[in-house]
Amino acid sequence: MNALIKVRAQRVAIVSAILIMLFSCNDELVDNSFDYRDTLKMAISNNEIVLDELLFNNTVDLSWSTGTNENTGAAIKYTLQLDLASGDFTQPIATFLSEIQNKYTFSTSYGNLNQMLLDHGMIPDESYDLTARIVANVTHESVTTQVATTNLTVTTFKPVSPNLYIVGDASPNGWNIGSATQLVASTERRGVFVYEGPLNPGDYKFAVSQDGCWCQDFYTKDGTDGTKIIYNEGGSGDDLQWNIETKDNYRLTVDLLNKTIKEETYTSVNPDEPPFPMLWIVGDASESGWNIDSPVAFVQNENNLIEFIYEGTFSPGNFKILAGPLGDWCGEWYRPTTDNQELINDTIEQNAGCDTDNKWLITEATKGRYKIILNTIENSITFKKVSLYIIGDGGPNGWNINNPSPLVYENGEYVFIGELGADNATGEFKISKFIGNWCDGDWINSSVPNQSIFNSSFINTVGCDGPDNKWKLQVGQAGTYEIRINLDSNIMTITSQ
Repeated sequence: MNALIKVRAQRVAIVSAILIMLFSCNDELVDNSFDYRDTLKMAISNNEIVLDELLFNNTVDLSWSTGTNENTGAAIKYTLQLDLASGDFTQPIATFLSEIQNKYTFSTSYGNLNQMLLDHGMIPDESYDLTARIVANVTHESVTTQVATTNLTVTTFKPVSPNLYIVGDASPNGWNIGSATQLVASTERRGVFVYEGPLNPGDYKFAVSQDGCWCQDFYTKDGTDGTKIIYNEGGSGDDLQWNIETKDNYRLTVDLLNKTIKEETYTSVNPDEPPFPMLWIVGDASESGWNIDSPVAFVQNENNLIEFIYEGTFSPGNFKILAGPLGDWCGEWYRPTTDNQELINDTIEQNAGCDTDNKWLITEATKGRYKIILNTIENSITFKKVSLYIIGDGGPNGWNINNPSPLVYENGEYVFIGELGADNATGEFKISKFIGNWCDGDWINSSVPNQSIFNSSFINTVGCDGPDNKWKLQVGQAGTYEIRINLDSNIMTITSQ
């Protein structure tokens, strides 16, 4: 009996000990991880910030404490905003975060902050008193909204231009600012621009746009140091320019942030690089007339960059080929070896100045439409009179590329009057500018495949690059037609006779 009592007593003692342990550890077993009792506070990395584009990627860092959910276990959502110190956040400058959980820091770069302020109407190079505000909203209706703020003073900057153009009689396009040559922006260094190419004897400076107004912003030469640049806002200040004495290939590296320029000559390592980026037709025989400020340009051959191609209609008179700069009669030219030279395929002279001014001559007998190909490395020129031919089983001579049916050139138009569909009542056709190999010339194709012969819209294609669209006769459409094509106005008419 005493033994049984003793055993029971031992069991009671053990159970009591376990209960005591459980109750004493109660606080440790309850999960308090969602019970926040912190006071909402906010901090900033720097309260006085002078923004600078040289420090574009530097950051302004904001942080805050959790705030409290009054032991409800409810989530806390944060809204981070920026406003003028005099503002009330009804229309804040920026809302960086909106109703975000579990985030207690935020950073923005000097560049982004500066752009936000400028977009909000603030003026560059001015200081502004601002307030950053963090709002903590607890998802439990019993807990009131908490707000913490921090004040800061920010000085803005005017960003440098995202574009830069070289202008001046030393530059490829002269003083024609509307056609000023654009520099290439560096992908590695902000505010750095590079020009590579020929420069002529003369002066140059840099514009921020191709706006024809000379009252725009420029970058000009520092009067005390030629390796430094001056930001000439609104065309004000001393209009000092850099000078080129010797024609050569130059590499100009312009750093708008550090206000420096590096000028160096170089020898092109690319034998296929043309000496001039553009060419223009000039003369009373051409569509440009003697307008040297805005003449009609050649087109660079995409498959052979040293070749430039022009196609146009020539009247009796003279012409020569300008290599730049625009507006400069004594600039760079391509000219024949003798004055009043006929249109013969030959070598030509590339020269500058006004002393020797040879030109090609168009007579009443040689007037018409020509395709000109100029090779800028070999200094050679090719003239080809443009003729048009009907090719296809819907035309008079079928698919015979060596003996197609020609159109007659008269008064600036190419004209065909004849039978279509005589040999194939539902045949098709297209128009070539050449005879011979199928891929050796230019084509005039219909805009879409199997196009109605009463739809005269067309496209131009080269060689066998296509699309190889054709006009197609339908049943009952064979007969006599007049086709007229004006390549100056790009108008074609097809009329049943």
